[in-house]
Amino acid sequence: MAVIAIEELPANLPKGATIAGLDLGTKTIGLAVSDRNLSFAHPRPVIARRKFTQDATALLKALETDNVAAVVVGLPINMDGSEGPRAQASRAFVRNMERLTDLPFTFWDERLSTVAAERALVDMDVSRKKRETRIDSAAAAFILQGVLDRLQALEPDQEGSQSDSG
Repeated sequence: MAVIAIEELPANLPKGATIAGLDLGTKTIGLAVSDRNLSFAHPRPVIARRKFTQDATALLKALETDNVAAVVVGLPINMDGSEGPRAQASRAFVRNMERLTDLPFTFWDERLSTVAAERALVDMDVSRKKRETRIDSAAAAFILQGVLDRLQALEPDQEGSQSDSG
């Protein structure tokens, strides 16, 4: 399936399915998966990068295990809003993945996600050595949580609790 907008995700998700978040590094792929209620992002073990075919096989197996119906890929946009080589590499990765799966993909601006993930791990008193092995999945969880929060904000108010201020 093609790359879709965040707003199109709900229409492409069967009930009970999950969403995955990816943080594509040069050495690892950070992975996080939502719960079935699409409320919380849970980090998963990183996938060590080798060759694309091996990376794709490992990723697709992990996505199948967690009943993933859509994939959010962190897009490393520069602080000035431009896209550099890392963003182009992320887009190329998705183009290659699209040939192997029918899952929809969407991109999410990941600026500062690794910084936020690092701070969270430091706040949890995770040792420097353990942070190195967990940072990419923590960043993927941060990216995915941003998308899950956005999806919650897109839902129509189901309890009628919004105030009429207009």
